[in-house]
Amino acid sequence: MTVNPIARQISKTLLTAALSLAALASGAQTVRIEANLGEKIEPMKPVWAWFGYDEPNYTYMKDGVKLLTELSEASPVPVYVRAHNLLTTGDGEAALKWGSTNAYTEDSQGRPVYDWTITDRIFDTYLARGMRPLVEIGFMPEALATDPEPYRHYWNPAIPGNELFTGWTHPPKDYDKWRDLVYHWVRHCVERYGEDEVAQWWWEVWNEPDIGYWSGSFEEYCKLYDYAADGLKRAFPRARIGGPHTTDPSGERANKYLRDFIEHCLHGTNHATGRTGSPLDYVAFHAKGSPRIVDGHVRMNIGRQLLNVSRGFEAVASFPELKNIPVVIGESDPEGCAACSTDTSPQNAYRNGTMYSSYTAAAFARKYELARQHNVNFMGAVSWSFEFEDQKWFAGFRDLATNGVDKPVLNVFRMFGMMGGHLAGVTSSSPLPAPDMTRDSVRGEESDINALASVDDSTAAVMVWNYHDDDLPAEAADIDMVVRGIPTRRVLVTHYRIDNEFSNSYEVWKKMGSPQNPSATQIAELEQAGQLEMFTSPKWVDVSGGRVAMNFALPRQGVSLVKLTW
Repeated sequence: MTVNPIARQISKTLLTAALSLAALASGAQTVRIEANLGEKIEPMKPVWAWFGYDEPNYTYMKDGVKLLTELSEASPVPVYVRAHNLLTTGDGEAALKWGSTNAYTEDSQGRPVYDWTITDRIFDTYLARGMRPLVEIGFMPEALATDPEPYRHYWNPAIPGNELFTGWTHPPKDYDKWRDLVYHWVRHCVERYGEDEVAQWWWEVWNEPDIGYWSGSFEEYCKLYDYAADGLKRAFPRARIGGPHTTDPSGERANKYLRDFIEHCLHGTNHATGRTGSPLDYVAFHAKGSPRIVDGHVRMNIGRQLLNVSRGFEAVASFPELKNIPVVIGESDPEGCAACSTDTSPQNAYRNGTMYSSYTAAAFARKYELARQHNVNFMGAVSWSFEFEDQKWFAGFRDLATNGVDKPVLNVFRMFGMMGGHLAGVTSSSPLPAPDMTRDSVRGEESDINALASVDDSTAAVMVWNYHDDDLPAEAADIDMVVRGIPTRRVLVTHYRIDNEFSNSYEVWKKMGSPQNPSATQIAELEQAGQLEMFTSPKWVDVSGGRVAMNFALPRQGVSLVKLTW
């Protein structure tokens, strides 16, 4: 089934009016949002413009290229991209949680053979779109691993006991060769892309060494890091390196690993040089939530993710020597397995619809708040969500697009891309501050209905969300919003929306009958539905006393962005 686009738009216009009237008539919760453009809190860093994925070979495949192009176009600044398996041995075939570049092999005499063909193809794809890599130095090439067999995994979450952590997780049998591998890779990148370009990249060593991704000990990880950092700095002293990209800091073991690693870099003996300390240009950790099924519905746990963010920031801030060091949340997501679909993990059903969108809006706003609370230099949070090539439509992977069609969550990042300048002051009559959400998540009768505002010389934007942990139906909230401190007499107001009717390819797909082989006409309709849509037509509004007021209904799990231009 297809729907005439004009008829669809007329229907949406009528629906918009009906929703607002219904919210008023039903006595729905009324929330007052006030944005004060005159209260500039801090520069709004584009911390959202960071993305990552396990399968590096998706980068240059058809849907990967399309998605990277869209992410670049959505951002006013270069997007940073992080990928696993950049040094993994193999033929370049992509599979779930697998990829390879064959960058390092050895000849019959055990001498290194370097081949940058695939890594170049990956980085070329980024740079052609104005993006930059957060380069993950890993995993262990087969010829270097101390215990390589079996090496290639064929992981599938539907197969119990199927091994994921195989030979690529092991330490190198020769740390000098490991250092030389990094040295030659970095030198090649400098020669290919130029010093000024590579100086803007970020480099790291491994991924989540505190769990099965690393089969060595903590000391062996520090040695791995020291030798890699030594090779990198010898090749290009301006290169930036950091880590350790450990798992959730709310866990005692992960928190200790993070702190012990920082201590090693500051005061420990460098395994590669014998001197005190190791290069540490930024600190990175991961932060995840934990959804589950409760009474037949999905219940998110945004509080768990925010607790991990808070504990990670707290760990960094506990080292006075690290004041102002950049902090990156190397993976920042509602849970921990992007490649686990709803077929095997029904709690991941949040991923296709607007619950993922409202969660993302609410979570990023609180990351800004927590960074201010802990006084850390928060640079970015990597959304570990990309795309899975040639899979079922809306299979429930943690991705931004399915078969080239954008999912609702991608439109939140398009909204963030319209914000910039300085964060502005916002108040809500239904506030849930970050410390409260960290403790209690969002489990009460009322939703988290709040906003994030930004202002620059000629525009302002207010993002408003209606988020709740429980994926249950609820009445739309009635939003009374005032924007004050507007330095002009007239503004153009443009209102964008993500909900079940707007910017939502998933709902359109379901209305089509959930086809797994959609026609070309249906695909075109889905692609259009996946774009960010206006909730109402843009209109010029007179400013009275430096303020503009508006009212609208916002459904549960909906997100609005109101942009003012003068």
